[in-house]
Amino acid sequence: MNRKILRHMSPRRPYTYFTMEIYDKANGIRGAGGLGVLAADTRRVAEDLDIPLITITPFYPKEVHQVFKDDQSLMEIKNIKPSDFDFRHVGYEMINIAGSEPRKLSLYLKELGSTKILSIFEEDLGTLYVSENNNSDERLFQNVANGFGGYRGMRKLGLKPSAMQLNESATAFAALARVDNLVKKGKTLAKAIQYIKRYTLYTNHTLVQFAESEFDLQQFEKYVFPNLTTPEVKTWLRGLFRDNRMRLNTICLELTNMRSGVSKLHTRVADYHELSGKKVNFRAITNGIHLPTWIHPRILNLYLDKEILEDDHLPTWRYKRNIKKLTPGEIRKLKQKGRAELNRVLKKRQNHLGQTIKIPEDAVVFDFKRRFVDYKRPDLPFSDVEKLKTILQEYNAYYLFTGRVFEGDTVMAGRLHDVLDKVAADDFLRERVHYLPDYDEELGRALAIGSDVAINVPIVGLEACGTSFMKDIGNLKLLISTIDGGVADIRLAPILQVTGQTEEEEIQSLYDKMNRAGEILRSDGVLASQIHKQLRGYLPVICGSRMMDDYLRYFFKN
Repeated sequence: MNRKILRHMSPRRPYTYFTMEIYDKANGIRGAGGLGVLAADTRRVAEDLDIPLITITPFYPKEVHQVFKDDQSLMEIKNIKPSDFDFRHVGYEMINIAGSEPRKLSLYLKELGSTKILSIFEEDLGTLYVSENNNSDERLFQNVANGFGGYRGMRKLGLKPSAMQLNESATAFAALARVDNLVKKGKTLAKAIQYIKRYTLYTNHTLVQFAESEFDLQQFEKYVFPNLTTPEVKTWLRGLFRDNRMRLNTICLELTNMRSGVSKLHTRVADYHELSGKKVNFRAITNGIHLPTWIHPRILNLYLDKEILEDDHLPTWRYKRNIKKLTPGEIRKLKQKGRAELNRVLKKRQNHLGQTIKIPEDAVVFDFKRRFVDYKRPDLPFSDVEKLKTILQEYNAYYLFTGRVFEGDTVMAGRLHDVLDKVAADDFLRERVHYLPDYDEELGRALAIGSDVAINVPIVGLEACGTSFMKDIGNLKLLISTIDGGVADIRLAPILQVTGQTEEEEIQSLYDKMNRAGEILRSDGVLASQIHKQLRGYLPVICGSRMMDDYLRYFFKN
């Protein structure tokens, strides 16, 4: 990384990252999925690189956990607060609501090296994704609290953004609060917007504009306008409504010149338009992962020792040549270490039947570890249980799968129970197939480093990026995947690719690739060759340091 670019930032002028969720359980905050994991990894990378960065996010007082009782997937709520995790109280902010008393937000700060987490907390803030309805009053209040409360809170701490990243459209109110503040201090509205556009980036994670949150004017009159101080900004904001409604991405698009998508494919297919009708062009900045968090430490040390990675976890100039130095013996030995770690985590867990499981050291493990949502197709491997059973028998294999079904998603809850019914009907599958509830960082990491083959089969064109596959490749696993999201960053993807014009063809292709993975694992030479190909193709893609470098270059060399 070019360290000269860091001169644009300082502890008082940090890189400012707004997000509605962060998944960083070590620091007390549990998100719901990939968006939160990405936010945590972005902060960790900044800390490693000594980059001044502040993450601004809600601290939700109710943490959701998945449990199985009487064969039903249920959600349990755990009450938490920032002070439980060494956050320091630094003040209050008031959020005004028309026709109601203002709501008092507490601000909590935690400092981690060169980085900070500023959390917005209120006992009535609810849970992450408090409502199934993206357009509910509860969601809007959370967004307003984080945007207005977070921006004003950081200004009270004496901090001013050197660059501001809006991580998805729900953070739009941070940019709106900043415009309002500039106009209040004497800038004209035009100059305030021009200034904001120069230093603000909108990072989009949603492929289709119509899937974004949309609110009506009455909701804005109740929750948003009372928190604006200048009539110019209020008039401008009202002008963005069409037919009495507005999507939050409209604010993001009107207040930014810099827009990024999270993979190359995402930027090509995302369908967004400004109010003028002009199609939005996104710059591709593919997500990355924080390697020390997700890669087994012995694997990461080997990458450093063999000069595959630099000390800042960017690939060396000769990484492709040096990857060939990874021997089959080293790969096998490291996977044994990963298997031991997986079993240590599984010892603390139970499957959906309440059983603790242990995977034999010599067994093959296939895994699926992603949100249990329709487009990711978690039930695809169970389309023909006899074929799945044959594969598991042939290769002495287990199939572990996990992923949260969101509360209210009755369709996917039904599919999960259909899968579990299929497993329950067969003695062999009950031994070899296990669903692990309450998917979290710990379980995701354990599966990434301890299993052998990852299954990733989203419907092509619907995955913005995904980072689970990155953790798998970095941990010397075989990847079976459709070419979607970040997997598609490599033109001729060096993976076991699931193909087909119909879902039936894709299902057959999936089983073929599972068989192929089993055969590869039987041969030292073929296994090493496949791992080498995956790493040569994807190592630059998965590095969080590369992602951070891409963002800084976009901000300060735009």
